[in-house]
Amino acid sequence: MPTSAAPRVDPAPPVLLTGATGYIGGRLLRVLEEAGHRVRCLTRRPEALRDRVAAATEIVEGDVLDRDSLRGRMDGVRTAFYMVHSMGSRGDFVEQDRRGARNFGEEAGLAGVKRIIYLGGLGEGSEQLSPHLRSRLEVADILRESGGQVLEFRASIVIGSGSLSFEMIRSLVERLPLMVTPKWVDVTAQPIAIEDLLQYLSAALDLEGEEHEVFEIGGPESVSYGDLMREYARQRQLRRLRVPVPFLTPGLSSLWLGLVTPVFARVGRKLIDSIRHPTVVRGDGALRAFPHIRPLGFREAIAGALRNEDREWAQTRWSDSLAAGGEARDWGGVRFGNRLVDSRTVRVDHPPAAAFRPVRRIGGTTGWYFGTWLWNLRGLLDLAAGGVGMRRGRRDPDTLAAGDVLDCWRVEMLEPNRRLRLLAEMKLPGRAWLEFVVEGDETTSTIRQTAIFDPAGLLGLAYWYAVWPLHRLVFSGMLAGIADAIPRLEAEGKPEAPDPLRA
Repeated sequence: MPTSAAPRVDPAPPVLLTGATGYIGGRLLRVLEEAGHRVRCLTRRPEALRDRVAAATEIVEGDVLDRDSLRGRMDGVRTAFYMVHSMGSRGDFVEQDRRGARNFGEEAGLAGVKRIIYLGGLGEGSEQLSPHLRSRLEVADILRESGGQVLEFRASIVIGSGSLSFEMIRSLVERLPLMVTPKWVDVTAQPIAIEDLLQYLSAALDLEGEEHEVFEIGGPESVSYGDLMREYARQRQLRRLRVPVPFLTPGLSSLWLGLVTPVFARVGRKLIDSIRHPTVVRGDGALRAFPHIRPLGFREAIAGALRNEDREWAQTRWSDSLAAGGEARDWGGVRFGNRLVDSRTVRVDHPPAAAFRPVRRIGGTTGWYFGTWLWNLRGLLDLAAGGVGMRRGRRDPDTLAAGDVLDCWRVEMLEPNRRLRLLAEMKLPGRAWLEFVVEGDETTSTIRQTAIFDPAGLLGLAYWYAVWPLHRLVFSGMLAGIADAIPRLEAEGKPEAPDPLRA
């Protein structure tokens, strides 16, 4: 007898995720993948995600500030996470946030997206709020105009390895036995552990109902940055003295943060503006809607973050985010045609895998193999000019992935055991790259180190030739240092480290 064909089961619609190159979005991506959701990541730089996603995850290119690039990207999507902000932008971040939300919301409406899940900031709708927090509230209002349901989560300080707030606290306490602290350090907030925040966001996928909702989320205690610093010092068994002062303005405080923490001045100013007013949970709506989630206290949250810091890596870090000062600079209208190149090689009696190992470990705590103090001096000058400096470090001392931050650079391309290309994110009158290519056989390899600079006009040319003597010294010393490091690393016998993003 003929058998009837099994009924076709349509796959579940994909969940659209924006902000997957950011700190929270990157971690949420992993949570969604592990839960078995089909994920479609919308990103400005697909190359920054290709090494970070599961095989079934789809990556599409798009920029919320460019509406044309969003067309068709949300087809078939029923739920979308909007995890975009412009806090690290050099321009008018309020207008950029407004335009991005409007473009996204309108395209979501046209595509029939039923639910948008959005993460904003705690704070009352008051004119006294900082521009950043007012903007976060405004973005939610704009998204609600899309026609679909908006579930808005509002959070204060996020505690987790690699988070902006935790990295700032850790750097201040670790580096300063005596801390001169301004008034904002004692303002009350309600921190939440990154694990609990991710639970709320992922649980929102299954929440019943079709009405707009606002959920204020936080841990069980209201504390200040000062309390968090004291608890961090206690858990690290560090003795620290704080001296409060009333005269450190947000501007001066942001410069202070830029000098002693990975937070550079532009982001620091917006951060301080946002925490000068209390940000605490005023209702129990989240606890009632998600009764299975019971947030950790701040002591447990710090302990969890320290466990990850002790492993020397975080799955994602705020400083790796493209929004944390690493947005692509707009070179529209700038004519390049005088590319300048410094290329040099060294031959070593080691196979490519061994020769590439010190290249893979460059920067961060390892340093730059020669003249690291000169690199640090260059970073201080960059900070003074409003750049990112050298304090961002790197995610892990032994593994890299495309899109990772590496001090004042970002990994643009990585071919294991063969090629590493870094794109400069410091302030420069032009575009700059640093590339390492290793080629060889089972016994010998050639390491080629190439610095590439596209000067923007006469100022760019003047910059290149002014620093050429230092470049010549540093680049030749760096290549020699890399070659010298190979036998030492071989003697250590350290195996290839697994990528923590896939651990």
